[in-house]
Amino acid sequence: MNLTGNARGALFMAIAMAAFTCNDALVKSVTHAMNTGQILFVRGLMTSALVLVIAWRMGALGSWRILLQPPVALRLAAEIFASLTFISALGVMPLANISAILQSLPLAVTLGAALFLGEQVGWRRWLAIVVGFIGVLIVIRPGPEGFSLAAIYAIASMIGAATRDLATRRIRSDVSTLFISVITAVVITLVGGALIVPMGGWQPMSPAVIGRLAAASILLLIGYQTIVNAMRVGEISFVAPFRYMSLLWAIAIGFLFFGDLPDLWMTVGAVIVIASGLYTFYRENRRRAEPIAQQSTPESP
Repeated sequence: MNLTGNARGALFMAIAMAAFTCNDALVKSVTHAMNTGQILFVRGLMTSALVLVIAWRMGALGSWRILLQPPVALRLAAEIFASLTFISALGVMPLANISAILQSLPLAVTLGAALFLGEQVGWRRWLAIVVGFIGVLIVIRPGPEGFSLAAIYAIASMIGAATRDLATRRIRSDVSTLFISVITAVVITLVGGALIVPMGGWQPMSPAVIGRLAAASILLLIGYQTIVNAMRVGEISFVAPFRYMSLLWAIAIGFLFFGDLPDLWMTVGAVIVIASGLYTFYRENRRRAEPIAQQSTPESP
């Protein structure tokens, strides 16, 4: 079956969401045993070893001077920021709640594409973006004292992930996707190692914890590869909505393994966010279809 670029992008995104959500659950299960820096370092060592071997065998290794390219450097910085804040949020917030907040990522990507990539966004999509972020506030429900630290971590992670996705679109097409994964894994590992002592020092690990991080590293590698491919072969406005599949995974895993059930406000907020994102997707499709329809309409005699 010959898939279009958008169809392949959607498939890659669906696989990425399953891999990342399962990885998130495994990481959440060990946050009580070690700090964020140690998690990033240990998981990163395993992921780096896997991706380096694969890249070497496939001849995908390139020059590390690619780090000097602004889009690659920005992508790495955004990935590091998103990873640190996300793992910090995992330790103090239910998986489904974090996922619900991150469902606003397509809206953030659309906003970023309009502000920084020159994409045309009409007033309806601007309204959908505003409504979607209201949905995020419903999920978070800040009290009189303001946002909780967990909510700040989750929002910061969403901003970092949106920046990463937008930067990915600016990376030259001749740069190997696999080599991008190598660079990402190695740099995050080094950053995690540097943060172990400032974040509380090294903690001993049981075989069960090591096994979970090993499985998480494999899933992370799958996620790295598929999300980069998704953003490079498909249009952002088409591919991004498929991130919503991660919420279904997060709710199911949160209930089965952590005993978390979404409350009414989280459900309402998530529905608003997803509806807003789907509407922006619908409007983008209409915007692309209108010029084609006009061109195909026969002129009057």
